[in-house]
Amino acid sequence: MGTTTPKVIIHGGAGSSLQGKGGVEAVRRLLYGIVEQVYGCVMGGGTATEAVILGCRLLEDEPRFNAGTGSVLQSDGQIRMSAALMDGAAQRFSGTINGSRIKNPIEVAAFLQGQRDRVLSDVGTAELARELALPIHNPLTDLRLQEWLSDRKTDFQRRMASTIAEFGEEATAEPTADDPEAGRGTIGVVVLDGEGRIAAGTSTGGKGFERIGRVSDSAMPAGNYATEIAGVSCTGIGEDIIDECLAAKIVIRTGDGLPLAAAFEKSMAEAALRDRDLGAIGLDRRGAIAWGKCSEVLLAAYHTGDRLGDTLELPDGLQTGHA
Repeated sequence: MGTTTPKVIIHGGAGSSLQGKGGVEAVRRLLYGIVEQVYGCVMGGGTATEAVILGCRLLEDEPRFNAGTGSVLQSDGQIRMSAALMDGAAQRFSGTINGSRIKNPIEVAAFLQGQRDRVLSDVGTAELARELALPIHNPLTDLRLQEWLSDRKTDFQRRMASTIAEFGEEATAEPTADDPEAGRGTIGVVVLDGEGRIAAGTSTGGKGFERIGRVSDSAMPAGNYATEIAGVSCTGIGEDIIDECLAAKIVIRTGDGLPLAAAFEKSMAEAALRDRDLGAIGLDRRGAIAWGKCSEVLLAAYHTGDRLGDTLELPDGLQTGHA
């Protein structure tokens, strides 16, 4: 280990208010458990990239988040997942777009870090999965199927699938087409390791019920970006994030000398002026942790090296913060 104190921040989406304190506490327990595992990885000597891959895999495997198992269905009833990984020390981006029948899209992005061709579409992802002999995996859950069937009855009029439809004992209502939105469908991890290296990863099942072939921000530098100076992962409406080029914008502003918290404040204020619906998490090489949102909630948690914290109960609307 070097002399840098490792830092970790993760998110499980952004969007509308969680219903009830029981729901919030369930989300908190889940996110804290994953943050602690990711932090243990870097404290055990793992690199930032290794820790990000671990964190994304754990979040993808949690069916209550819209990434990996538990991904939402598109308008044709199929699941297509995207993920990206960026090694800030090498400033190297890799990603998979609209892959199907794989358990952990982040592992495809991780393999592509060492390849000449580092971003693959659905066809390329399928071919690579066969080459790597990745087991065929069906990420569909009963909850997501019922969501899709419910929205099919109303011709998919709902704007966005919920990220978390059920959390804890108190959140037991069946999803319907006119249920309030509970989140936005992305997960992300940003890590600073003991050697001062930064990495960022983001994974999603999409926004749900979208047009076939739609591409999210998650496998673009707009939604996932890192350099040796800072790293950012975004969540929310992908088109809004792409229009803002949000992750790259925040990281570049930090690289130009703006403190990370100020880069978040400026970028989020600009997004709010354009009525964007999004959120982001990030950290820099000095160990600063920051977040921001223009949505009602941001499902994020972090480890400073001394304590755990989260953003689950921030006030509605534009908010930024740091640790």
